[in-house]
Amino acid sequence: MLSIRQESLFSLEEILEMSPRESYPIFFDQLDISPLLRAVSKKALLGAPTRLNYSAMIYSLFIRVIERIPTIKDLRKRLKNSLEFRFDCGFTMADSVPSEASYTRIIQKIHASSALVNIQNEMVSQAFQEGFIEGDVVAIDATHIEARDRLPKKKKDVEAQDKPSPKKRGRKPKAEREKWLKEQQELEENRPLFEKKIETQLPLDFKTIEQQIPQVPHWGIKKNSEGKNVFWFGFKGHLLVDCKSQYILSSLLSSGNVHDSKLAIPLFKALNELHPELKPSFILADAGYDYTPIYQQAKAIGARALIDYNPRNEQLPESKDKYFRPKCQEGHSYRYDSYDAQYDTLKYTQPKECNECPLKENNQCQKVFKVKVSSDPRKYIVPARGSASYFDLYKQRTAVERVNAYLKEYFQLKNIRHRGHLAKVDFEFSILAYTLCKLAVDRLNKSKKIAA
Repeated sequence: MLSIRQESLFSLEEILEMSPRESYPIFFDQLDISPLLRAVSKKALLGAPTRLNYSAMIYSLFIRVIERIPTIKDLRKRLKNSLEFRFDCGFTMADSVPSEASYTRIIQKIHASSALVNIQNEMVSQAFQEGFIEGDVVAIDATHIEARDRLPKKKKDVEAQDKPSPKKRGRKPKAEREKWLKEQQELEENRPLFEKKIETQLPLDFKTIEQQIPQVPHWGIKKNSEGKNVFWFGFKGHLLVDCKSQYILSSLLSSGNVHDSKLAIPLFKALNELHPELKPSFILADAGYDYTPIYQQAKAIGARALIDYNPRNEQLPESKDKYFRPKCQEGHSYRYDSYDAQYDTLKYTQPKECNECPLKENNQCQKVFKVKVSSDPRKYIVPARGSASYFDLYKQRTAVERVNAYLKEYFQLKNIRHRGHLAKVDFEFSILAYTLCKLAVDRLNKSKKIAA
């Protein structure tokens, strides 16, 4: 009898625990740093000659993330004290250890370019072409990122004479009301994009929206597991993740005070414009994204949004249950049966309890209910809320939370060292380092399967 030996596959955690001599070649074989070299290399022939090993400096910045080295200062200390580590980063005996100022100049040049984002998009496309990404079910979420910037001082109390006069109560006269409405309209039009309503983003393209995303550290607030408000000063990282492969398909950084829902439409547009080959069928999100324009944008890219319903003090009709399914006269919920794409309707059939109901003989309960999805896209989605197929799909949303945890635990996302606008470079390095490791693991496991 023949025995078949199953080859064990590598996980992301295992490959990160390998020795540098084993893991670094695996990681960096997947990386083309030529866009980064073009961004940081000296453009003019005039001036002092270049004595820096740019490629080794770039590799060392990735290694700082993978090895969880806290600061550039610690990175330089390691380069000085370990000859082996210096060789692993690509430096030669003739190269001196770059100064902190040299690293700062390189990071500023990388920030001024779009090299990291372009490499990330290229690697996602490669992963899709090689079959590692399906892109059928994707999930969106945001995570808080604390900044290293100095906390702003608390504002002093406004003097009594500087306080605005109290508003007059009651209805405004017609002429005064028209003037007030006009002023409010002008104020709304002159506000920054991310202070306007979400639907104002729908007609804009991704590049236009991206240029207006606020990226300065700011106070943010969220509820913890105990329902208490937690404050932090910094940023938010917004991710759109493939639920099966856990690749990051699109990512954006914003100020900490920007609501999660304001970045949903830009992430959808980025996926559609930068990766037209990816056609998700379902987009999963928590209740913070339960806004009608987000459902509309998901539909515009050919996907169905499955978002946890947020009641917002809305009263539930007595004829519907908490999943908006019709109820019979005895109070039993109808069952979701199917979706008719031609008429865009959900079909609900009688509950099982109706088989033994005394009202059945008189046909007092309606046998079938059909509801138009477009009548209220927040309440009526496909598959219908409360159905087994809805729960089976929605439980995949934990993939994006898992990716956020990986980024913070292994890829320095909770250790943003640069201040102000340069924090975006740290964010992009974390995203790209994660994708680099994911692609390396998938290619290594694929080769092992072929060899077996």
